Amino acid sequence: MSDSLERLYLAVQAAQHLDPEVSRTARLLGRGPAKAAKKMAEEAIEVVLDAVGGDAEAVVRESADLFYNLAVLWVAVGVKPQDVWAEMERRESLLGIAEKLPKAATPALRRPLAAEAGRPIVALDSRRRRKHS
Repeated sequence: MSDSLERLYLAVQAAQHLDPEVSRTARLLGRGPAKAAKKMAEEAIEVVLDAVGGDAEAVVRESADLFYNLAVLWVAVGVKPQDVWAEMERRESLLGIAEKLPKAATPALRRPLAAEAGRPIVALDSRRRRKHS
């Protein structure tokens, strides 16, 4: 999957220099990061609505649109797919592949310092607090 997203990213990146009269991607990127973010949010909402409605085929179609708009947003803000893959690998090493980084994570868990990168970081589950006697 990452290969497909990287190819999509490269295609979007190349399209940013095309004529906006001809290329929807160039037109969208020309409107700036805020417009790219808005379009991505719209696609995410469509995926959610189709999922709630139980329309799996529509979820597939809208997910493809969501990935496209994610690639556009990455190009608009200067994020590279490799940056995202590195963050996913970092999180997997801390929490496992199927876990999302907790919102209330400590600063050390959110962004480890370069000097600490070689040290293991232990994630604490804030929902399970020990009672002190």
